[in-house]
Order: sequence, then C-alpha cells, then structure tokens
Amino acid sequence: MLTSVVHENASITDKKLPWIVCFSAALFFFYEFIQMNMFNAISADLMHAFSLNATGLGKLSAYYFYANLLFLPIAGALLDRFSTRKIILSSLFLCIVGIAAFAMTSSFLWASIFRFMSGIGSAFCFLSSIRLASRWFPAKNMALISGLIVTMAMMGGMVAQTPLTLLVELVNWRHALFFDASLGVIIFLIIFSFVQDYPANSNQEQKNSHQELSKLGLLKSWRLAYLNPQNSLCGLYVSLLNLPVALLGAIWGSLFLQQADHFSATEASFAPSLLFIGTIIGGPVVGWVSDKIQKRVPLMMLGVIISQLLVITIICIPGFSIVTIALLFFALGFFTSSQVLSYPLVAASNPKSLTATSVSVVSFMAIGGYAVFQPLFGWLMDANFQGTVLNQIRIYSPSDYHRALLIIPIGFCIAFIATFLMREPRS
Repeated sequence: MLTSVVHENASITDKKLPWIVCFSAALFFFYEFIQMNMFNAISADLMHAFSLNATGLGKLSAYYFYANLLFLPIAGALLDRFSTRKIILSSLFLCIVGIAAFAMTSSFLWASIFRFMSGIGSAFCFLSSIRLASRWFPAKNMALISGLIVTMAMMGGMVAQTPLTLLVELVNWRHALFFDASLGVIIFLIIFSFVQDYPANSNQEQKNSHQELSKLGLLKSWRLAYLNPQNSLCGLYVSLLNLPVALLGAIWGSLFLQQADHFSATEASFAPSLLFIGTIIGGPVVGWVSDKIQKRVPLMMLGVIISQLLVITIICIPGFSIVTIALLFFALGFFTSSQVLSYPLVAASNPKSLTATSVSVVSFMAIGGYAVFQPLFGWLMDANFQGTVLNQIRIYSPSDYHRALLIIPIGFCIAFIATFLMREPRS
C-alpha cells in the first residue's frame, strides 16, 4: 500500500515537473518583455532626461534590439550545444546589471550601451524556453505550450504599461528601474532553483543530439536553419504581426493616445495594456485550437485578416472613447497572437537537434522588426514636425501619428502574402 502511494506521488511529480521547469524558464521571457516595452511608460521622462526627439527616443530603444540581432544566431547555436540552465542564468545576470546601470546614468552614450547590454541577455530568453519545451513536451502539444510561453511574455508587456506608469508616477523613473532590477534578482533565484536541462530518462536523446550536431558542425547547422524558406517566412510573419506590440505596445501607444486623442497618461497606458491582455488570452486559445485541428497556416491567415480590419479601424476612425479604444486594442492583441503558431511550425519543419537554431531565425526577424520599425516610425513622426514643444517634450499632431502608423497595415498585407508560401508539415 505504501509503495503504491509513493509511486503515485512520484507520478504526479513527474507530470508537474515539465511545467515547473519550462515555466520557471519562461519567467525570463516575461522579465525581458518588461524591458522591451518599458519605454511606453517612461518615454516622456527619457525625452526630458536625455533631451531627445522622437528619432532619438526610437534609437535609444532600438539599441536593445540591435544587441538581439547580433547575438540571436550565437544564442541558438549555444542553446543547442550547451547547458540551457547555465546560459539562462548568465544572460539574465547580464540583463539585470544593464537595467540597474541604465537607471543610474545621465549620459545618452552610456544609456545606449546599457540598453544594448540588456538586449544581449534578451537574445537567449525565448529560445531557451522553446528549447526546453521541445525536450520536456511532445511535439503534438507544442502549439499550446508555445502559446503559453508567449502569454508569459505578454504578461510582462502588460506590467510595463499601467503598473509601471503608476510606479514611475509614485517614485520617478530611475527608482522604478531599481525595482525592476530587484524583480530580476528574484526570477534569477527561481530559475536557479527549478530549471533542469533534460528529463531524467533522456540520456540517449542527449547523446544522439550531440552526435548529430557534431557531425553537422556550426556553419552547416546555421546554413540549414537560416536558408530554410519555411523558417524565413515564419520569421517575416511574426515580425509583421508583432508591429502593434513593437510600435503601440512598446513605445508609442501611450503618447499617441495622449497627443492625438487627448487622454490622460494613466488612461492612455490602459489601452496598450489591453493589447497585451488580448495576446495573453489569444496565445493559448489559438495554440489549443491549432493543436486540436493539427493545422497552423489557415489560422495564421485568419489572424492576419481580422487584425488588418482592426488596425484600419483604430487608425482611420477618430473619436472613440477610451473603453472602445481599449476593446479594439484587446481584439488586436487577441488576433495577432496567431503569430505563436510560427514556432511549432518551425519546430516541426526542422531536425529536433536544431530547434533553438531554427527558432532563432524567427526571433532574429522578429527582433529585426523592432530594430528597423521603431526608428523608422520616429523618423516618419519627425519628418513633418511643426515645432510644438511643451516641457521639453515634442507634441505631434494626429496626422503625424496616422502617417507613421500606416507601417502596420502595409506590414499585415505582406504577412498575408507570406502565409500562401508556407507549407503544413506532414504529421
């Protein structure tokens, strides 16, 4: 009887362990999404502290993504070959140091360097979560698991909106970033305590994977991943479906609603929060439906069509109440979450030993979208700026915002075309 109870408890623990391991690691992704999107809450403070215009603010934010672009191919190769746990802890430590140092500097140059430093750590956060999930869960559940991992990230994006805005109002932006760094330390301790590289019974899988990677070599593994058209198409789709988060969620949404629609700072931070909540709910729902029907591409097509209708409504129809705007942002977040299906599509279209390297192609292009489109948005805003400045902060007109926001529907058209070139992997 006692032996039976012990075996039953061990079985329950075994069932829970994959969830504990993978979602402890996903806390790093949650944390990095706070860093990625925090400029929405502190954009006005940064413009004042460093005397920046829209282009300068976009450049400062983009240093984070430049670091991602440089280190993502390296991150994928390292995570396929070495201890995921050790890599997560090292990169998270680097990110925490960068955030704390950013909070202390008064120099734009050093702020850019520390922003870049946080971005290096960020290159590893999502890849490590997917790498662990591919080891701890069966392939048939990967859409749901990917959706839940992205949901963790979007919760971080939501924290970077109204909660961070209120914290900044309470203690100022520099002290708020020290709180942010302290949260990183707590997450570091959780990951240190719970994350494991492989399930206990996977010694043969580890051996086979290392042998396969040794035969391939680094350059060939990069070539297989980065020259696979399926990976590039999925990366393009994610990059373009992520434009609302990159532009409205990460940096401009709050100022857009304040300056174009005249909402207060707290009200204006509410709608971008709903963008993230929509993705928090949408990611697991889309993943679950996709796993049920075992199809990815049709749902990706549907997601981009509905997202296009929503973003055109937000840009072209003025005068909505904050509640209506928030609901539109929520729906936009929900339907753009179809981007999560790119990750199981890539995982199923590449050798399992190259999971992290292959997913790094998608992340590379997604982060490349941030690095390109945030400065481009700022440049479009400044192109016809009329010279109005209040408290050392530039005031832009609704037409400035609407012209720059056309990036999003153009991007969605390209993403829709990309879905016709994708292929469903064989079961």
